[in-house]
Amino acid sequence: MASPLSRRQFAVALVCGPALIRPAVAQAPSSPAWLAIEKAARGQTVYFNAWGGSARINDYLKWAAAEVARLHGVTVEHVKVTDTADVVKRVRTEKSAGRLQGGSVDLVWINGENFLAMKREGLLFGPFAESLPSYVGVDTVGKPTTRLDFSEPVNGMEAPWGMAQLTFYADSARLPKPPGSMAALLDYARTHPGRISYPRPPDFMGTTFIKQAWLEHAVDKAALYKPYNAERFAETTAELWRFLDELHPHLWRQGKQFPNNAITIRQMMADGELHLGLTFNPNEAANEIAAHRLPSAIRSYQFESGTIGNTHFLAIPFNANASAGAQVFANFLLSPMAQARKADIKVWGDPTVLAIDKLTSADRQLFSQGQQPGQVEQVRPTLPEPHGSWVDPLEKEWVRRYGR
Repeated sequence: MASPLSRRQFAVALVCGPALIRPAVAQAPSSPAWLAIEKAARGQTVYFNAWGGSARINDYLKWAAAEVARLHGVTVEHVKVTDTADVVKRVRTEKSAGRLQGGSVDLVWINGENFLAMKREGLLFGPFAESLPSYVGVDTVGKPTTRLDFSEPVNGMEAPWGMAQLTFYADSARLPKPPGSMAALLDYARTHPGRISYPRPPDFMGTTFIKQAWLEHAVDKAALYKPYNAERFAETTAELWRFLDELHPHLWRQGKQFPNNAITIRQMMADGELHLGLTFNPNEAANEIAAHRLPSAIRSYQFESGTIGNTHFLAIPFNANASAGAQVFANFLLSPMAQARKADIKVWGDPTVLAIDKLTSADRQLFSQGQQPGQVEQVRPTLPEPHGSWVDPLEKEWVRRYGR
């Protein structure tokens, strides 16, 4: 990676000049290097490519953009995308065409296999993340996935933005003791046929469901955290397919059809058609209860031995036209004010990447919301994601077996 890094730094230096100089540790807000970045950022327009499927998230980004415009003179345009893989393809195409400066993407919301592809192909600007002034508040000890993206070292090439953990939710009036493992879920499906389902992969929630089942049934779990090995694929997934073969006949529509996404499942939960929902945001059910889209009896929980969790990030492409502005915006999104607003159930409810105990007492107060109806009452261990290189072959094999 050393040689491609040097080329990226040289290309961006032509645009940003001294703003490129970054120390290995977080800078003070008033350090000469950071002040140079803020100066270069003023007047820039940052094209932030991020999923646009949530009104709550879109409203939050409007607020953040207005704050950065007011504080730093940086304009942020939210480019709403449905699939981050399309953004990766665009940056890859620009590199192939020799467009080493003035790229169309300045900042991208990313993680998993998309980050892995950009890192391996030299499509990222950086390292920049750990030199952001706000990075000093990031919890890199209690939340190790802030430096590890789907078992791939981040190496400062993307800035942590929010936390996610597979969370289930059920109507406590209908299901007072929900299944606490994949084995228990299978037992429940057998006795309540048609009341359980999961999204069809490659929807990321559907893929997360099968990865959770994979982790619980894998004989050699260590293999899952190493890069994909084609020769060992059949061996490492055999128990997963056995489990799904047993589960599918008891699912909604006998496993011959699957809901398109977790939003569809949430609606089916609200209608009473399904007994169990799933999300990657531990606060989602609380959000939906507050918005009167789910009944107040809904309770969120995680499997007793833990569920898959990860961090989602912000990355800057190697040829970003406004790399200084992108750093300023990313730094703001990591600030206690922005993180607390994002974590607020009434705003978004996305868990923070910050270590609350590292903050000042005033900043800690920003996060004091109290327990809300529908929130997870007992947080279970976070199971790290398998290596991102397994995702594509896993999804393709699922489609081959079950994707009619």
